[in-house]
Amino acid sequence: MNDWPDGWTEDRDGRYGRGSADAQPEGARVMRHVQRPAVPQQQSQGYDDRYGQAPAYDSRYNTGQVYGAPPGGGGQGGTRIPAGTPRPAPDWRRRIKVGSIVLVVAVLGTSIGTYFWADGKMRRDVDLSKVIDRPKEGDCTTYLIVGSDSREGMSAEEKKKLHTGSAEGKRTDSMMIMAACGSGNTMISLPRDSDVEIPSFVGSESGKTFPAQGRRVKLNAAYAEDGPELLVRTVEHNTGLRIDHYAEIGFAGFANIVDALGGVDMNIEKGFKDKKSGADFQAGEQTLDGEQALAFVRTRYAFAESDLARTKNQQKFLSALASQAATPGTILNPFKLYPVMGAGLDTLIVDKDMSLFDLGEMFFAMKGISGGDGTSMNIPISGSRGGNLTWDKAKVQQLVQQIQNDEKVTVTGK
Repeated sequence: MNDWPDGWTEDRDGRYGRGSADAQPEGARVMRHVQRPAVPQQQSQGYDDRYGQAPAYDSRYNTGQVYGAPPGGGGQGGTRIPAGTPRPAPDWRRRIKVGSIVLVVAVLGTSIGTYFWADGKMRRDVDLSKVIDRPKEGDCTTYLIVGSDSREGMSAEEKKKLHTGSAEGKRTDSMMIMAACGSGNTMISLPRDSDVEIPSFVGSESGKTFPAQGRRVKLNAAYAEDGPELLVRTVEHNTGLRIDHYAEIGFAGFANIVDALGGVDMNIEKGFKDKKSGADFQAGEQTLDGEQALAFVRTRYAFAESDLARTKNQQKFLSALASQAATPGTILNPFKLYPVMGAGLDTLIVDKDMSLFDLGEMFFAMKGISGGDGTSMNIPISGSRGGNLTWDKAKVQQLVQQIQNDEKVTVTGK
């Protein structure tokens, strides 16, 4: 096959690029993809006449034509839009719909990621299955909230700054029951100097059963003797109220949460000082940082009724802390939420069955107290024995019955 013009075939003795066949060449063919313009008759005279005069090859690149497309087309199957044709109006309904779907997916993904991140940081070290002879379950969800004097992870400089001392081990500085009920939430402080009986129990580490010996001690001695499990067992035995969940936080975690929040606003009705805790407060509205907050909830020697006055301050501060933390400004702001959650979860110790949802319920129940949705009180006290505070058994029994039945609490305490 030869697609060259006829002029190239006149001189058989001077063939260039031809085969050896003597047959006359075929006439010029039009290439399938590129159709060259017809050669004028006067230019088809021979090799010498046409050399340097062949028409220029036109690929039609200057017109934007694609091989195989008809002139004026925009590509295979395409249609060229005439100049000046207005663009179609954007479909805003579709864009809003797609944008909303993307936003929901992003928020959902972030929420799920945050949940698993926070859930993985919780220290589930307390096993309530080791607690024996438990009371019946009630209609409310009950939490035993413990503030310990643990100095775990604190440097010598931090211990000095927070006035914690350097004692080894850990003891309970505060204990309270948080009852989340449909009829209203109730926060009940248990003074550490409460006179209680140590019942029979199973050792948390040894697994050995220790029979009851009728020993009466301060409530915080139960924690010092065998940790959270014995403390729960002792509270349940002496109140008759079943504890569903346990939550404990140490000095460092408490102070770090307050600092991560940017401080907690408090109205201190009467100023006080305490060298041991480092407290030095004037009366009035003020914002407490982590160091000041820890001093506020630990102070006891500045008050006549040392332990009872301290528990009231603890309730007041925890309610204010929960109220300030559980706001849209904190929950919806990742730059604030993550530091607050990280500071608390790193040092928070809970029971093995406690979920992040349970922790949130406890937190919002505390917030409800400050908002007037519930009651805060000390456990009813009837007197003292050997320097320890004795409970009013009749009132305690009535209080427990109201919580178990999810009734409005009418019992009062100091």
